[in-house]
Formats: sequence, structure tokens, C-alpha cells
Amino acid sequence: MDYMDDKSQSVRHADERLWTGCVVLFLRCCDPSADLLALYKDQRGKFSVFKVIKLTLTDAVGGLEGYEILKLHDADPFLGVELKFMATGPCRQFLESYACGSLRQSLTQHASRLLILPEDVTLETQLKAGTQILDQCLQDTELCLGHIHQSQPVRLRDDEITQLEQQLHSSYAPSSCPPQEVPRNCFLFQKRPFDDRPLTPADQQRFAAHVGRDWKRVGRALQKNCRALKGPAIDNLAYEYEREGLYEQAYQLMGRFIQAEGRSAKLSRLISALEESKLTHLAEIMLGIQPKE
Repeated sequence: MDYMDDKSQSVRHADERLWTGCVVLFLRCCDPSADLLALYKDQRGKFSVFKVIKLTLTDAVGGLEGYEILKLHDADPFLGVELKFMATGPCRQFLESYACGSLRQSLTQHASRLLILPEDVTLETQLKAGTQILDQCLQDTELCLGHIHQSQPVRLRDDEITQLEQQLHSSYAPSSCPPQEVPRNCFLFQKRPFDDRPLTPADQQRFAAHVGRDWKRVGRALQKNCRALKGPAIDNLAYEYEREGLYEQAYQLMGRFIQAEGRSAKLSRLISALEESKLTHLAEIMLGIQPKE
């Protein structure tokens, strides 16, 4: 019996590894002065729009693995983002993020920062697999996964997407130059020195407003050098402030860190934790770095 169970489990895992599917995410800004499709068609805005989409998907899926962007295309008035998923796990995570609204929240935050849009801008989204509009059945994740699996990709990744991926990778590539001498009371981020200082209530609020569901990941990075966050402390915060939502959970996490570490709760420690958590975009927000055109 155990042998049969192990065999069934192995077959199921093999099926999951072979699983693929295609879905198209349609995006539109409801403000006529901020047309995502027009921005993408403009060579000056193309990379910034792509970066917004890539960062949003990274947040929604929880990483870079298990999916790829095949093409961005004109679906006037929408910008269509054709996605291929290579495993059910990332696809399920994407669907859950889309259904609960965190994908749209992340999209709004990145668009506001990188495309210089108002923070209260309204973004409209739609999700389709083939002819199926998935917005109508989001409460049934398995049904959505079935529709996506039935909609197999009909093209390879577009050459333009490959070029944009390479450009994005190059923007984060480490420098081959000799190590830069860092002034006292400063730290380096993206090869630039920043003044190190104790975290402030404004930092606490900014972190809570932008980190979303990744707050626990940052907390686990901080707990390595913060006794107050070790053990069950992070899970206890999640349980205690579950009703108040993600903002309050993240706010309390940072408050606990600042209270426990005092003046040693430095900006450099938070930025280091964000980098370790692969939340470079949030580190840029915390440091007030304006996006490159």
C-alpha cells in the first residue's frame, strides 16, 4: 500500500513538472492622461512599463521561477501581457494574488513610482485563458487552473521581450570595478553611498504601506540579528494583527524591531534585509530613488 502511495505521489509530482498553461493579463489605466498602451509603444517609456509589469509579477508569484512573459501586445484600450506558466504552484500563487487584489495593489504602487502616476490612480485588469474570462470564476482556483492548462502557448517568447529582460538584468548586474570606499556612517546600495541613520516613524509607515504580504519574509531576514524577532515572534504578530490586515502586521513588525534595537535599528539593516528578500524595488522606495528612464 505504501509503495502504491509513493508511486502515485511520484506520478503526481512528475505531472506537475510537466504542467504548462497560458493566460493573458489585460491592463488599463482609467486615467486618460496615463495610457499604459501608449507608454509601452513609446520607446522612452517601454522599458519602464516592462519593469512595472515584471516587478508586479515577481510580487504576485513570489519570485522569478515557474513562469515567463511571452509577449506584450496591443489590445486597445488594454495592454495585453501574455504569460506562460510551467508549474501549478506559481500559477496558483498568481491566481490567488489576482483574486485577493494584491496584484492590482502591487501594480498600482510600481506604476505610481516608475511611471510617475498619482498614487490614487485606478487600474483596470482582466484575466483570460483562451476565450474564458477567468474573472468570472476566480473563486474556483482549480477551474481556473484547468482553463489555463487547456490554453497552451502558441508562440515562443517575443524577441522584444528577450531584449527587455536582458536590459532589466543588466540594470541589476554587479559592477566589475574595484570596491568603492564607503564614507563613515554610510552604506552602499546599487553602487551609491547613502547616509546611515536610525529608522524613523516615517520609515515605519512607508515600509508598511509598500511591503504587502512580503512583510514576514523581511522579518525573517531581520530576525537573524534581532533577538526580539526570533522564535515564534513573527508568527505571533501575524496572528495577533490578522484582522487589522497586512499594513498593521508590517507596521507592528517594524515597530518591534525599532523598539528592541533602539538606535541600532539602522536604515542599512533594513535595506540589507530587503535585498536578501529580493525586494530591491522596495529598497529603492525606502531610499527615495527615482526610477531610471
